[in-house]
Amino acid sequence: MDFLRPASWEEALAAKAEHPTAVPIAGGTDVMVEINFDHRRPEYLLDLNRIGDLSEWEVGEKTVRLGASVSYTQIMEQLRAELPGLALASHTVASPQIRNRGGVGGNLGTASPAGDAHPALLASGGAVEVESVRGSRLIPIDEFYVGVKRNAMEPDELIRSVRLPKADGPQQFSKVGTRNAMVIAVCAFGIALHPETRTVRTGIGSAAPTPVRAREAEDFLTAALEEGGFWESGAPIPPSVAKQFAQLASGACNPIDDVRGSAKYRRHAVGIMARRTLGWTWESYRGNERSAQCA
Repeated sequence: MDFLRPASWEEALAAKAEHPTAVPIAGGTDVMVEINFDHRRPEYLLDLNRIGDLSEWEVGEKTVRLGASVSYTQIMEQLRAELPGLALASHTVASPQIRNRGGVGGNLGTASPAGDAHPALLASGGAVEVESVRGSRLIPIDEFYVGVKRNAMEPDELIRSVRLPKADGPQQFSKVGTRNAMVIAVCAFGIALHPETRTVRTGIGSAAPTPVRAREAEDFLTAALEEGGFWESGAPIPPSVAKQFAQLASGACNPIDDVRGSAKYRRHAVGIMARRTLGWTWESYRGNERSAQCA
């Protein structure tokens, strides 16, 4: 196994173009596990740790540009207001040591359906910035996951950043695991309210071959909130609406039975998480609306 260590982004792109099978490594929290258990033996490892741009972020008026190697700890501590759903998901990642090393770029590159960042990214919306010697492009997050541990990148491309909209409403994340820490998700659910567009987005993890959105549930809830005048009134969401949303979210799953949980349990748990996170986000929205009216 050869170790490539570029000193700049341009050198990294050139190395990836010359060795398309080279496996990028930054945090290494996924790659090293696979290597240590002999599940993967790549011909080349492409070390990206010397490229400082990947560990930087930029907060704009409406968006956040998140470098691929920005750690989960940095997201939790520095970007909680702008990316609350992703910050909550970051809290559930493994241990403090891994949160200090791992980043969203690694989750995206691995594209495992159990990656903790995926539900929050899908609920938020945005795009993945990828680049090669041929140029750069933005892949919408909804189009990024194409199969089990497969993404829409070309072999010579590297992830440079993730472009995410700044939260304009409450966001939540929930995860079920076989214990409280250092655990791969049995299933996970993310939700984001977008009051500016009066829409709702969701993300489901570890309950289908890829991370997915519960689109029927989103459409149903978006219509229910609009038709009922809930955005203006801030009234409590009726239990019947929350129940239907949960059922539709559960129906978006296409899970498997494995050692961590059964398909039946995953569907049930996603429905429970959908109902609970909807309740939490809507109560937060109502609280913000009442505060605005009193100001």
